[in-house]
Amino acid sequence: MLIHRLLTLLPMLSLLIFAAAQDLRTRKIRNWLTLCLVLTGIAHSLVTANTQASTVTLGDSLLGTLAGFGLPLMLFIIGALGGGDVKLLAGVGAWLGVWGVVEVFLAAAIVGMAIVLVQCAAKGRLKVLFSNTFVLVLNFLHLGEVGIETVAETGKSCRSVDRPLPYAIPVLLAVVLMVAMN
Repeated sequence: MLIHRLLTLLPMLSLLIFAAAQDLRTRKIRNWLTLCLVLTGIAHSLVTANTQASTVTLGDSLLGTLAGFGLPLMLFIIGALGGGDVKLLAGVGAWLGVWGVVEVFLAAAIVGMAIVLVQCAAKGRLKVLFSNTFVLVLNFLHLGEVGIETVAETGKSCRSVDRPLPYAIPVLLAVVLMVAMN
């Protein structure tokens, strides 16, 4: 059953592997790649409708695309994620639907946090990471008083590492984990 599911999701996994390699190398995910991910996810839901290969219905695919776009939007607004990262998760939503993309979003957050902790520990910057995180959380708690602009500026200025995390890698790992566990 796992092999069948992996084969069914092979186009998505291939695009995610390419996105992860591109993101690692350039820290950018191209629009054509995220658009392909969205369109192939929607097409897959149409082609496999009412078959064993179906992962989601067309409605689930469209709602998953919206959910995948909406979940990381606040992180984009505060500068924690780039626009390509948001669109990448929308593409995952097109393939996996709403609940699938929520699972991937949460798993990618945990995987990404682990990567950042290891990266900061290796560079001796854990204290800076925790300090910046504390400042950002305080700003979020006082969002009504300080405004979204202040929170966004804090998010952009509170960098704990030299280069941002290539978000496509935690997303890819989260999708693989989710597929393997289901």
